[in-house]
Amino acid sequence: MESPLVSVIIPTYNRLNYLQTAIASVLHQTVQDFEIIVSDDCSFESPEALIRSFNDPRIQLRRNVTNLGIARNAMSAFQMANGKYVASLNDDDVWTEQFLEKLLPPLENHPELVLSFCDYAVIDATGTMQPEWTEQQTRQENRDRLSAGIYHPFWEVGLVNQSIFASCAAVLRRAAIRVEDLPNAGVFWDYYLVYLACRTGGGAYYYPERLTQYRRHSQSENMLSGSRDAQAKIRKGKAGIFCYEQFANHAPEPWMQKYFWREWAHANTTLAIGLMREGRSAEARPYLMRSLLQQPLNPRTLIASILSYIPQSIAMPISHLRDPGLLSRAR
Repeated sequence: MESPLVSVIIPTYNRLNYLQTAIASVLHQTVQDFEIIVSDDCSFESPEALIRSFNDPRIQLRRNVTNLGIARNAMSAFQMANGKYVASLNDDDVWTEQFLEKLLPPLENHPELVLSFCDYAVIDATGTMQPEWTEQQTRQENRDRLSAGIYHPFWEVGLVNQSIFASCAAVLRRAAIRVEDLPNAGVFWDYYLVYLACRTGGGAYYYPERLTQYRRHSQSENMLSGSRDAQAKIRKGKAGIFCYEQFANHAPEPWMQKYFWREWAHANTTLAIGLMREGRSAEARPYLMRSLLQQPLNPRTLIASILSYIPQSIAMPISHLRDPGLLSRAR
């Protein structure tokens, strides 16, 4: 059997209602030469019945017998891919019908390109379009400054400005990407994919139309890590420490190296705050010290360091106060 043009990866965990919409958005593509690999990370309820209901042989299900975490789950799906290209779709996000039609031609016409990407809209939990959130997201990730076309190299676009959302708004050339280290990137696995693409030395193509709908809701990892959820903050901190160290060690320009080391220090503080919120201040202090060695006068880290030595009955309520500065720009 001839290999499909595109392998669509849908990692999923406990989101059957959203998953149904995500799969349907792939099946409605104007380009139909694809396979869909739904990778379930041991959800409480198996998506098997849902997938059977589509009655489409292009949909495959792989289901972990234990929960592996989002990065290992995604990597396992990527390793099953047979397509010339691979695209990921979060189980709670949606593609427009022309997503593949618009993003595949640049890759087909320019073999030096390793990925193509687009802008995206933001919807809420109910699927309602949110224009204000959408414009804010586009500006925050600097896509409002990008023109359609090729970016080569694209370290600044992809990793500094974070303009490329690999988990739902990009198509990658499968042969160029090796995903063996993906589990170490944890919740930043999609960000790390962009780094792997940058390291190939190939280029990226930007298509400015909003071809994806990114769903913002209370249970998304990005929302949890910016809230009082200690475990989500710990996951985010660990992922950031690994990723930014890799980025800094391989960045092509000195100013980028400095930028990534600053973000690395920020990630150490994020991890420390998560540990402190679990009452593990002694474990948090070495991470705060590493951060201070990189950024001695960072107010966020200095305050966290002081709190780590204050009795927990006093420090814990203060450490749970929501601080907008705790949010990292990385997803």
